[in-house]
Amino acid sequence: MGPVATSIAALFDRRGWLMIGGFILVIFAVVPLLRLAVPSASPLHLSDYYVLLFGKIMCYAMVALAMDLIWGYAGILSLGHGLFFALGGYSMGMYLMREIGTEGQYRSHMPDFMVFLDWKDFPWYWAGTEYFIVALCKILLVPGLLAFIFGWFAFRSRIKGVYFSIITQALTYAFMLLFFRNNTGFGGNNGFTDFKRILGFSLAHPGTRISVFVVTGLFLVLTLLLCRYIVTSKYGRVLAAIRDAESRTMFSGYNTRDYKLFVWTLSAVLCGIAGALYVPQVGIINPSEMSPANSIEIAIWVAVGGRGTLVGALVGAGVVNGAKSYLTVAWPDFWLYFLGALFVIVTLFLPKGVIGWRRGEFR
Repeated sequence: MGPVATSIAALFDRRGWLMIGGFILVIFAVVPLLRLAVPSASPLHLSDYYVLLFGKIMCYAMVALAMDLIWGYAGILSLGHGLFFALGGYSMGMYLMREIGTEGQYRSHMPDFMVFLDWKDFPWYWAGTEYFIVALCKILLVPGLLAFIFGWFAFRSRIKGVYFSIITQALTYAFMLLFFRNNTGFGGNNGFTDFKRILGFSLAHPGTRISVFVVTGLFLVLTLLLCRYIVTSKYGRVLAAIRDAESRTMFSGYNTRDYKLFVWTLSAVLCGIAGALYVPQVGIINPSEMSPANSIEIAIWVAVGGRGTLVGALVGAGVVNGAKSYLTVAWPDFWLYFLGALFVIVTLFLPKGVIGWRRGEFR
């Protein structure tokens, strides 16, 4: 076994790799078989609703991992990660809107909302969006560049703690207001919707839906492995030192600004990828995804699962969003009360989340 394979194998113990292998089996084999091979009349058939639900939760789990990477291991609490998620979604949405072609309501090569607003040509930032490779570059670069610029100024000014959290929330709120405007070229409050195809394949076809689902599961596994590799490396130990005692870490000769800037930017890029995978599955992206409340929910996922564990982020995203999907249908008026009560209970009695409770660490 080579050094690379050895280092990868050391990321998890045997039980951890068995769980990852089981997850991969379910995503790559069980779900596609239950959706595509089992007749719809069979009780074992998996409907599009559950494929969509599980796909959304996997996207949210990627965001939770990104949040845990900066909050749980670097002590950086962001209340604006919904912005990076939405920017990745908009980058994918621009490509999907171009894929509609002349099949829109107005039979124009431009999106319907641009025709309605009497736009004569695409804005400069729509250039190349008809190419998938350009969309991929934007998915990575747009959230990453914004996070890098914001983080460079913030960390250079040594803004941290609650002040950093408030500024990130103000940032996502400002972008939400910007994207709500019709003259920005992003569809206003309606955003992008009515997607037809991706890479020439119909998004309404079950095979395409399952393909996007499988790709989402693959990226979730890769995100987990990447985050695990970072936090178990020397770099991860320095991040933990910055979280626990940044001043001492600085006096030890480490440039804490660069460490925080890298992990902050990486976290934003991961959120952008999650947003790009989310959009073709749900079929819409609009400014409400940038709502500060969504970013606060992301922090709640990590707090519920247990920050600083990675596995806790996955558990929290699954538990909270699974409960949300059920309660918003069964008791829609009580969802926000449930979410608030859950956060209070976790704060008071389970400061290390569900994972800490499993380990017997509770108050």
